[in-house]
Amino acid sequence: MSAPTRTTGTLDLTVVVPAYNEEERLGPTLDAITGHLQENEARWGSWEVVVVDDGSTDGTRDLVTALADPRVQLVTSPRNRGKGHALRLGVAASRGARVLVTDADLAAPIEELAVLDEALTEGHAAAIGSRSVPGATIEHHQHRVRELLGRAGNLLIRRVAVPGIRDTQCGFKLFEGDRARTAFAASRLNGWGIDVEVLQHFRRADWPVAEIPVRWAHQSGSKVRPLDYARVLAELTALKARALRPADLLGVTLFLLMAVALYAGRWLDPAHRYLPDSLQDQNQWEWFFAVTADNVRHFNNPLFTDLQGFPDGVNLMANTALLGLSVPFTPVTLFAGPAVSLALVMTLGLAATATAWYWLIRKRVVRQRGAAFAGAALATFAPPMVSHANAHPNFVILFMMPLIIDRALRLCEGERVTRNGVVLGLMAAYQIFLGEEPLLLAAMGMVLFALAYAALRRDLAKAAWRPLLRGLLIGGAVCLPIVAFPLYWQFAGPQSYKSVLHGDNAGNSPLALLSFAERSLMAGDADRANALSLNPTEQNAFYGWPLVLLAFAIVVRMWERTAVKALAFTAVAAAFLSLGPEFRIPLTDSVLPGPWALLAKRPLFESVIEGRVAMICAPALGMLVALAVERLAATRRLPTQYFGTLAVLLAVLPIVPAPLKTVERADVPAFIADGTWKSYVGKGESLIPVPLPDPGNAEALHWQTAADLGFRLPGGYFNGPYGAERVGIYGAAPRFTSNMLRDVRYTGVAPTIGPNWRAQAKKDFAYWKAGVLVLAPQTNDGLLRETLKQLTGKQGKWTGGVWVWDLHDGS
Repeated sequence: MSAPTRTTGTLDLTVVVPAYNEEERLGPTLDAITGHLQENEARWGSWEVVVVDDGSTDGTRDLVTALADPRVQLVTSPRNRGKGHALRLGVAASRGARVLVTDADLAAPIEELAVLDEALTEGHAAAIGSRSVPGATIEHHQHRVRELLGRAGNLLIRRVAVPGIRDTQCGFKLFEGDRARTAFAASRLNGWGIDVEVLQHFRRADWPVAEIPVRWAHQSGSKVRPLDYARVLAELTALKARALRPADLLGVTLFLLMAVALYAGRWLDPAHRYLPDSLQDQNQWEWFFAVTADNVRHFNNPLFTDLQGFPDGVNLMANTALLGLSVPFTPVTLFAGPAVSLALVMTLGLAATATAWYWLIRKRVVRQRGAAFAGAALATFAPPMVSHANAHPNFVILFMMPLIIDRALRLCEGERVTRNGVVLGLMAAYQIFLGEEPLLLAAMGMVLFALAYAALRRDLAKAAWRPLLRGLLIGGAVCLPIVAFPLYWQFAGPQSYKSVLHGDNAGNSPLALLSFAERSLMAGDADRANALSLNPTEQNAFYGWPLVLLAFAIVVRMWERTAVKALAFTAVAAAFLSLGPEFRIPLTDSVLPGPWALLAKRPLFESVIEGRVAMICAPALGMLVALAVERLAATRRLPTQYFGTLAVLLAVLPIVPAPLKTVERADVPAFIADGTWKSYVGKGESLIPVPLPDPGNAEALHWQTAADLGFRLPGGYFNGPYGAERVGIYGAAPRFTSNMLRDVRYTGVAPTIGPNWRAQAKKDFAYWKAGVLVLAPQTNDGLLRETLKQLTGKQGKWTGGVWVWDLHDGS
């Protein structure tokens, strides 16, 4: 910020009064101001009053001219342009060593100038009258609605532009003259937001501002109209946008372009392109968005549906329905369809996550913007994140995590513990509706970092633990009432379950940490990556040996920094935990116990795929790279800068992701698409795809969303209970007929259909309240057709591209 421009001002005080059609109120105001200044010339010295006529259409201008007082100057504007423009003209014309700006209604009496002047005498650059600090007296209140709008506006202003100032809009402010002229000359807003813009200028220039309680009384005839509150919001938005540095805007734009490039194949035709590496997850997630929008539209319970898993239904809170975004995106889903809505959420969510990491790294780790960009890009587009970008938006839309981390750090610093505790609680509650497992993993990462940092800096830990604990307790008290019922529904409501079984060991191989992911642009190896992971959506490590070596070098070179040591511990501990309850030493038959065994059976942790813990390494590695890039940028040794930058590029380039694979999506059969199904499925009945949809083949979910959720489906792809123990499984609880049809489809072997199978099928069809069986062309469809013929005693009917069996009597 430049220093204030010196002027040739020769007066002690200038009073600037903006006026627009103030013929009725301006006369008494000028009499009060000039009378007070004349009576107290020993204190105020030489003075002037500058009235700015902002294009008035009444007698405002003539009233000032008629005074014939050389100390009362008139500045005119040819047309009305707003308070901001008027103040800018008036302050520019001022000559005082101090400049008071006051509204034409003089709601704060001129006698209050003395208390503002004392603040400037004590060393402040500005003193602003306030109605919201202790000691203020409001003799006549505004209308209750206007007062509430004003308070809400001031709260927003504090959050967006000038933290710490409770009342920016009180029209009674005293400035040092030269600094006022500098700040107002730099302003651009013409409306009521000028006060905020000028105070923001003072704040950024580190010119101290005092907020002083004053006497204030609302005056009739206010020029503030209800629409002006919306205009102030628009001006605040413009102010915030102008405050962004071009480099920041460039970074956000690049993050968005990177996200679009990753999903380029889908964006060619979102409704008709499919991510094959998502397996069946794209069908599942589109269904989640569609059913949530349907629940919202019909005012149904957003935590439950029986459209899938019929007749038992699906506990949506116990599934990753992403309610924090699927609910607000309901209009998009209803208008453009769930495929477009999901593609938009995943693309924008990925860019928002990168932007949030950039903001946190820039604020807390490095000052250099290029370094922060590099760190955020690695944290967001690391190989495990790209793997989950195929299928799991809850693991790539993580924009709340940097905000939660920052809020926790504020608590550690003892900053406004109550307020930050409340905000942290609200953030945690919202994140629960985005994804609970990512929140658990983030908490693990924060605990690992905190333990390491506390061990290294016990003095800081001793000072931080009390405000942190208090803030966490406040946050819990705020969060729990919000999420209590949804969590009750999740863990004890209909179709709830205890835990999801992922196998005995879903941890990473040690080699997975050093190898390259399938979608790595330059070094990807699909066969090796799939051999070291559960499937293409769970390549949870794969950082590559060059990046691991670079991180090791960074830690050695910058070991003196406490943050580096703590980040290194966090990354190593997370990688070790991700190996699972036991792991095999590569190239040997030796199996060792892993630390995850201590957590594997604990509540919450028992449902975690332990290999995902390695995702914690991504932001830790990103911050280490950011620190290294900042140091390289600061060094003046060209060889160090050259070879260091080269090392960073060589380590990162192999893991730059290629765009996700997409294929043409299978067409929905005409039987579904043209609504023929409606004549086969009665009220309360279900449509039975053969075999029933399951996690291995959930194309029927796409049929259902294409039919605007007009029919119910037994089976499906979701998490639900199984057996008396209510253990979590993927899909609906199996029945004899569903298992048999699935076996025929995948093995090509059918059992001998006798009375027992027909009786069981009749029982299962009745349980599912089946109206029609639908067999689409697929592997072994001839054998499936013959099996259904024997089960039902009927020939199927070919219609709309599928075979159908009407199960109604007499059909």
